[in-house]
Amino acid sequence: MHGTERFTAAVHQWLLGMFSPGAAHIAEMVLTGLAYLAFFAVAGLALVYLERRIAAFFQVRLGPNRVGPFGLLQTVADALKLVAKEPIGTKKADHFLYSLAPYFLIISSLMAISVIPMGAGFSAFDIDVGVFFLIAVSSVGVLGILIAGWGSYNKYSLIGALRSGAQMISYELSVGLSLLTMILLVGSLRFSDVVQAQSDYWLIFKGHIPAFIAFVIFIISGTAESNRTPFDLVEAESELGAGFHSEYSGIQFAFFFLSEFINMFIISAVAATVFLGGWMPFHIGDLEGFNHIMDYIPGPVWFFIKTGFIIFLMMWFRWTFPRLRIDQLMKLEWKYLLPLNLLNILLMAFFVWKGWYL
Repeated sequence: MHGTERFTAAVHQWLLGMFSPGAAHIAEMVLTGLAYLAFFAVAGLALVYLERRIAAFFQVRLGPNRVGPFGLLQTVADALKLVAKEPIGTKKADHFLYSLAPYFLIISSLMAISVIPMGAGFSAFDIDVGVFFLIAVSSVGVLGILIAGWGSYNKYSLIGALRSGAQMISYELSVGLSLLTMILLVGSLRFSDVVQAQSDYWLIFKGHIPAFIAFVIFIISGTAESNRTPFDLVEAESELGAGFHSEYSGIQFAFFFLSEFINMFIISAVAATVFLGGWMPFHIGDLEGFNHIMDYIPGPVWFFIKTGFIIFLMMWFRWTFPRLRIDQLMKLEWKYLLPLNLLNILLMAFFVWKGWYL
């Protein structure tokens, strides 16, 4: 039994010793929800700080360095400022939709994180259709953006929301198809099964050329779906002010800002889980000594190292490439990524049929 499994089993036994089975189950759900909310907030603050530091590195400048040691408390200060600010909307806004929109993004992100295993037995919702569930709930976030653009009664917000609807729905196809390519290799939609299938070799190595193509397409499409540069047409500051959240301030703006970074974490975590073995250690063939040393590193540490690597790649994209035009954005998906994805699925199916995988 892994360390994370022992921890969750100990918490379960402790709650059973204090409550009846039904009450213990409810207490477990409440504690899990609070843990994910705390992780949501801490991860968002950490990613904002990391983004600023990496941006400063690429642009040869210092980055945050005043508030706290190495500027570590700068994001905390910004968060407190946003929480303390008074939310101010427009008179003609649809106030119900205007207030409802941020919660769509927050809830969809929380539901998506719940099925990603961060260690052995360390996921809130390990279901047999986990990959399908993730794709379904992540699609709900676009509704929040569309509602925000419509409810704000601002033409720039509406333009940003319309761009979002076209962009996210388009690139969801490539995200889903690249995941489906790897599901053909594994034969299961459960994330824990996907990780267990990589106990000897990670899928990006096991699936050869089709797996690598699927990985590249997933990273490109995931970057586009999370509305990050060079695919940030939804909130293009130089064109639309701030896009769909132009009229938001205070805690409501913080929700939108936080959800973008959490969505980046989700894309990176899914890539690490499906292509890079998730919490599985790095093994090399029959090198038992090396493999044994790798096994000493806890599973959650492996998971966050791999996820951090993908996050760094996405941040590298942001500070390297210029923003695409909307026609270039749609052309990339419909004329290049989607046909390539369909051909890649056929190629992977052929490889699986012939048994040409590790």
